[in-house]
Amino acid sequence: MKLYEYEAKKIASENNIPVPRGILASTPEEARRAAEELGGRVVLKAQVLVGRRGLAGGIRKASTPDEAYMIAGELLGSSIRGERVEKLLVEELVCFERELYLSLTVDRSGRSYVYLVSPLGGVEIEELVRKHPEKLLKISADPFNGYIPYMSRLAAKFLELPRREWGLLNSIMESMYRIMINYDAELVEFNPLAYKCGGGLMALDAKITIDDNSLYRHPEYLKLYGRELSVLEAKAKQLGFSYVELDGDIGVICNGAGLTMATMDLILYYGGRPANFLDIGGGAGRDRVREAVKLVLENPRVKVLLLNIFGGITRCDEVARGVVDALESSKRRIPVIVRMLGTNEEEGRRILEEKGFKVFSEADEAVREAVRVSRGEV
Repeated sequence: MKLYEYEAKKIASENNIPVPRGILASTPEEARRAAEELGGRVVLKAQVLVGRRGLAGGIRKASTPDEAYMIAGELLGSSIRGERVEKLLVEELVCFERELYLSLTVDRSGRSYVYLVSPLGGVEIEELVRKHPEKLLKISADPFNGYIPYMSRLAAKFLELPRREWGLLNSIMESMYRIMINYDAELVEFNPLAYKCGGGLMALDAKITIDDNSLYRHPEYLKLYGRELSVLEAKAKQLGFSYVELDGDIGVICNGAGLTMATMDLILYYGGRPANFLDIGGGAGRDRVREAVKLVLENPRVKVLLLNIFGGITRCDEVARGVVDALESSKRRIPVIVRMLGTNEEEGRRILEEKGFKVFSEADEAVREAVRVSRGEV
């Protein structure tokens, strides 16, 4: 579960990590009053749970309270990368000399936590690793030993910080580890962590992601779970599906997470773009398949529906009947391509082919056909 920036900064502040003074605003008038209280020159930051909001116009500076009022009117109610802006964080404008990157996340392959440190703050970590791998330092933190102060000394030297800042960096990194443990977090990130004019470090932005599986230990966030889900993702959750909405145009339904991921990889390999991840699970019957197909058809971006079914405890004839039920009750008419193999395959193939659907035995052939159809080549 992702926290909004203002929530992450509240946790950071409570753990003695320096953050700018800020006030949450839901109306332009509240933004004006916040700017007045903060000295006039402020930054207005859209509170959304998507990345790169700055590039999308979600972070803007104001020199006066009146300008803050005007900018708030433009931002509130707007859409940033598909997410509606309901709140703004109005913060004091901070003078800084350098932007640094500092995060703590989980290294699953190493079964440890890992600090990621870079002098190139303000850059997405994926872009940083790709373009400037030499500018990224990784410091493993064994959970059996916890945080050890030498880690901050390694980071300080790598960042070329003045020695007077080493103690503060040590405090920040120790607090990050404490947040990671106390909140069952998967990520604690400050990007940028600013080196201020005249000295000192301050987290200008903050991200915290909490492991969904631990939310029962955090009732204050459990009640908020699901707020970052799209309408279809929320509906899928109610139906009990493993569903993730993506930005492509090929709807994907499979049985089994591994098969679903492999199918999506094939789509990308052949130049297509999956619109979703949807795993109906093992043993899915007619009704469950019907609801899965109806759910995918609700996505207006979907141009073609691809089902890749490996029949084991999932019967191909049940899948076929569910597909037919869904399409007969839906107003949308899009191409449907099916690959099925296994239990009751012949009966499932007969049911679908009688309705005019293309059925393949090989996943490779089905995926290539779906990509061609999505491009309008067939």
